[in-house]
Amino acid sequence: MKIGKWARLVLMAAPLLAGCKGFWDAPTTTTGGGTGTGGVFYVLNQTGNQIAAYSIVSGKVTAVTGSPYALTALPFAIAVAPGSGYLYVSTAQGIYLYDIGTGGALTLGNSTQLFSADAAYAMQVDPSGAWLLEAVSGVGTLNAIPIVSATGILDSTRSVQTVVLPATTLNQLAVSPASSTNPYVFVAMGTGGTAVVPFTSANADPFGTVSKIAVKNSLGGANTVAVDTSNRLLFVGETVAVTGTQTGGLRAFSIGATISEVSGSPYTTDGTGPSAILPTADYVYVANKAVSGSTAGNVKGFAITATGSVYSLTKVSTIAAGNGTVGLAEDSTSTFVLAVNSGGNPDLDAFTFDATTAGQLDASITSATGTDPTQAIAIAALK
Repeated sequence: MKIGKWARLVLMAAPLLAGCKGFWDAPTTTTGGGTGTGGVFYVLNQTGNQIAAYSIVSGKVTAVTGSPYALTALPFAIAVAPGSGYLYVSTAQGIYLYDIGTGGALTLGNSTQLFSADAAYAMQVDPSGAWLLEAVSGVGTLNAIPIVSATGILDSTRSVQTVVLPATTLNQLAVSPASSTNPYVFVAMGTGGTAVVPFTSANADPFGTVSKIAVKNSLGGANTVAVDTSNRLLFVGETVAVTGTQTGGLRAFSIGATISEVSGSPYTTDGTGPSAILPTADYVYVANKAVSGSTAGNVKGFAITATGSVYSLTKVSTIAAGNGTVGLAEDSTSTFVLAVNSGGNPDLDAFTFDATTAGQLDASITSATGTDPTQAIAIAALK
């Protein structure tokens, strides 16, 4: 979940100490009738350059001790490591490493120095914990930075590996889950389609030969990409993939030695700007940051069904979200689906799962993530 490319060149005039609270901060407010308790999650606010850390306690969004944490440059992306011991934040200055402590509190790691000078537009730690995968837009490269899985610091005994992708506009990336047969990294490349990169984490160079999936319609672009939790399906959100007023489409592909689009794909997302995809074991949710005829975004849910090795998606429901919905996450307790909205109104939606209709999301809690406008652009939850 990223921002426009102009922002890559914007830096704060005066650096702030990580962990300090700026003058823009105000108590977070919550509304709604939620009663659940969920795990810790982190939101990147571009206004004020912040990491805001929260959990949900008895139906109320509650700040983690020390939150918000100030950044010295405009943030782009956030990635939590498997096991949730640390996370990375990419900014216009480069990537910072944070250690995650008790209750989700953050401490700037790597001796407070930059982990990497790359201004990554998308990041993910591979499930083995051996590599930080990053997509550098404008340059058009996918990099694998070797890391020490226990601490997240650079593993100096191995070399950074780089592969050049067939397009330079890179929006998001996704990697196959742990212990997958036919593992890949997928990168959404706007009008350039979706890059397909075989990935073997145990190799000194984990990347294989790059191929790509072309966009469904040359007028559209691939904004978002995700892999289901069992590595059965690749999901790609494209802006012009179906006919009608709401042209956004969710494409689904079976994953094997080859990547094949399933019958019935693409599926309408009920919007024009699919921006984030969240797969769970039996469902997949897609957020739209833009919806024709509406100022609000939405989140559409599909049930994943299988007949033997043949997969299909069936609509469950669509629920309204705030303006410019750009990020989705599921909290570690599987109680809430969290959505952040770059246009606010609200900054954060927390949806619960309906008790009677499987897979349906219900409105539960809304919250600011700072003093509005915060321009919340990314979210990541502890695993």
